[in-house]
Order: sequence, then structure tokens, then C-alpha cells
Amino acid sequence: MNTAATTAANATLTAANAASGQTRPAAGGPAPQGETAVPELRPTLERLRAAWQARKPDLQQRRDDLQRLRDALKRRMDEMASVVAADFGHRSLHETRIADGMTVLTEIDHLRKHLRGWMRPRRVGVGWRFWPARAEVRPEPVGVVGVIAPWNYPVNLALIPLATAIAAGNHVYLKPSEHTPRTTEFLRELLAEVFPADRVAVASGGAEIGSAFAALPFDHLVFTGSTAVGRKVMAAAAAHLTPLTLELGGKSPAIVCDDYPLEQATARLATGKWFNCGQTCIAPDYVLINRSRRDAFVEALRQQALARYGDLSDPADYTRVVNDGQYARLQGYLDDAQARGLNVLTLAGRADPAQRLLPPTVVLDPGDDARVMQEEIFGPILPVIGVDSLDAAIDYVNAHDRPLALYPFSHRREQVEQILQRTLAGGVTVNDSLLHFGINALPFGGIGPSGMGAYHGRIGFDSMSKLLPILWQPRRAGSDMLKPPYTKVARFIDFLVR
Repeated sequence: MNTAATTAANATLTAANAASGQTRPAAGGPAPQGETAVPELRPTLERLRAAWQARKPDLQQRRDDLQRLRDALKRRMDEMASVVAADFGHRSLHETRIADGMTVLTEIDHLRKHLRGWMRPRRVGVGWRFWPARAEVRPEPVGVVGVIAPWNYPVNLALIPLATAIAAGNHVYLKPSEHTPRTTEFLRELLAEVFPADRVAVASGGAEIGSAFAALPFDHLVFTGSTAVGRKVMAAAAAHLTPLTLELGGKSPAIVCDDYPLEQATARLATGKWFNCGQTCIAPDYVLINRSRRDAFVEALRQQALARYGDLSDPADYTRVVNDGQYARLQGYLDDAQARGLNVLTLAGRADPAQRLLPPTVVLDPGDDARVMQEEIFGPILPVIGVDSLDAAIDYVNAHDRPLALYPFSHRREQVEQILQRTLAGGVTVNDSLLHFGINALPFGGIGPSGMGAYHGRIGFDSMSKLLPILWQPRRAGSDMLKPPYTKVARFIDFLVR
């Protein structure tokens, strides 16, 4: 390993494998069994690259690999849900089947369906000046793709980029989060069942492993996590000029316009916010709504919480906060809000720190100085901010970093278009939340502090390929004339530059 690169990475990157969200304290306790030692990372990468160079995967191998991965995950779906639930302390099995099961299966189906067409050379025009040459763009695999996955959707956010890299003809080195060690071992076993060791490998461990992993000379690196850690991953990768896809986060706003029914708005925002207990990078982070409707909105949201979870005395469908550090961080937001005199409303049940159960909670009209508005929340806390107009809502969004997701709610097309034209986000779902992530043909990624690059579907295939431009020149070409003495071809040059 490049000593200078590793030293720089370890100095700047303290948790490269941290989960999606903003602040992620390290989990306590010893490293999980089977932890990969730092010196073993480089030889594993070299083994993966040597095997790839010896036999680059063709269409049939890629399709077969994807089908075996799909079959293995489908067969072990219930086991997967139980393992993830154990890592969280409690997580709705249904939410895991949807978010970590269905999403991966549908993405693999999409990749296999379109793979043959995506792999074909793409003809491009050369223009009359270069006739009779012809040109094409040929998608070529790049080599070994590194994937650093987070804890919040530990299967989805590991296997979707992995499957995309496999579809593009690459080998993969995966680094799951140390905060979900049981899921890491599940992934290790699953992938060993599907792939030979020189095609897909898994590294496990904590911050030291994550730092060294990000500094490896990958041919492409995909990182999902916080903006703060994303900057450090980018710094570590810079030593090798490693191409990056960074799926980060930030504060994704919802704007509820005056015409939109509150009951429907709160129903859809409740699903987006409290799915996985809000531990979702594209969860609605705060809501902007006209001041005159704010209190009615909060009451409608309370009714949604009660209808879904009751008093949380038997919260089978309510996921817990993943670890004590995350729980303490979220409780710190609430303590700070209360110390500032803000109105903090628990919508259903009560907190239980022993279970890491934090109920759906609303914070009314926090200022930018409140901690809950300074960092991505990544939990079941929802700030609701009253504004005087749609213009004021748009101005508020534009005064902050560009978000990973934006959720406009209006049945009036002109209002939605006004929001879309005057703001910019990584992705948008109109009149709902989260769902654009699940559309395989839509690219998924952020902009600026919320990310760089995109994946899913063809955009992911292209991102993990080298789109190789090729010009085919025939035996006779006009370019043969373009050589000194230019006085002999001056009229021809005049013709070209007209």
C-alpha cells in the first residue's frame, strides 16, 4: 500500500464506513469476528484485479452472476430480515423485506433485462468534415469497484451498487458498516455462496479498516454516508485519483402548498419520515408549510402516528434507533431544542432509552441555530416550520445546502413547476416521499454537499464503465491531405472552416 496515501487517509478519515446520515458515533465493544487486518486489504485487491485482467466478464457471466445473486437473496430473505432486526435491536421485518429485499431484487431484474442492450457499442455521428469515418462509444468495464456501505439499509446499499458493478463487468470489493456486524457476516456468506473469492470480496472492521479501504487504488469507489465523511473519503481517494460516486445526505425538505389536503400530506410524509425510524438518507428532514396551517398539520400528523403505532406499548412495526450513540445524538437534538424554549411534541407513546425507542416527535419553528437544523437528523424527529408564502419556502430552501431529495406537495402544476425551476436537489418525488429511489430507470444521487455522481439502472452501469470513444478511419480519408506544405491544400482547408 502507498504509505503516504495511507498516512493521509488515516489522518483525515476516521470512519469511512460510517452510515448514511450526518453524525455517527462509533459503536462500542470489540471489533466483529473475522475482521480483516489492514495489511490484507491490498493483496485482496490485487487478487481481484489479476483475476479480472485474466478474464473480463462477458455478457453470459454477468447475467449468470446476477441471477445467482437474486436467487440466493430471495431464498434467504427471511434470514436476512431477522439478521438486520438483530443488528437494530428491533426492526420491522416488513420494512426490511421492502427496503432491503424488494429494492435489490427489482434492481437486479432491471439490470438483467437491459444488460445486452447497454453493452452494445453506441453509434455516434462524426459530422460531414470527418466522412467517411465512423464513430462509436463502447462501454467497457473498468476493473475493481470498491463499495463502502452504511448501516441504515445494510443490504440494499451494499448489493445495489455491487450488482451494478457486476453488470458493468467489474469485480467488487465490499466494505459493509461495522455497526451492523451480523448483517456483514450474512453478506459475507451470501456473496461467498454466489461468487468465487477472486470476483467479489468482503472486508469487515472499524475505522482503521475503513480508512485504509478508502485509500486503496480502486478503479471506481462508491461511498454512501454523511457529507462530512464523504469529504474525507474524497480526500483519501485523491491520492490515486480514484473516480468516485458519493451518495451523501443533508436536510431534505418537504414543501406543503396551501392547496394540498393535510390528511394526505401527513399520511405520505409520515411514511417517508418514520419508515426505518427515520434512518433514511432521503427521509423528509423538515417541513415548510403556511403558518396558518401549521397547527392543523401537526394535529393531522399526530393522528397518523396514533393510527400507525398506537401508544407504542407493542411497537412491532416501529424500528429502533440502531445503537446507543445514535440514540444519544438524537436525544441531544431534543434536549437542545427544549433548552432553547422550542415547542417539542411527542406524537405517540414515550421514549424508552433501554430499547432505544424514540417516538415520532415534532419540533416547531426551530431556527438555524438549533442543533436539529444544523445536521441531518437521521431519526424520527420532524421540524415543522411555518412560512408566510411559497416564495418564502423556496427562499428558505435556497439559503441552505442543496439537498439530496426535495418533496413538493401541490395539485397545482404551476406551483410545483415554480418549486422545481427555482430550486435544485439530488432527486424529487412530487406529492409523496422516498419513492423516486425505487424507480430503477431514474438516476439516484445528490448534488454538491449531498453527493456526486449517480447510480441505479443505466446511469449506474455507465458510471461504473469506461465509455470508450472509438473512431474508425477507412483506408482513404480527407485527413490524409492535411499535411504540409499547406499551400497545396489551402482551398480544402478554407472549405473545412467555412
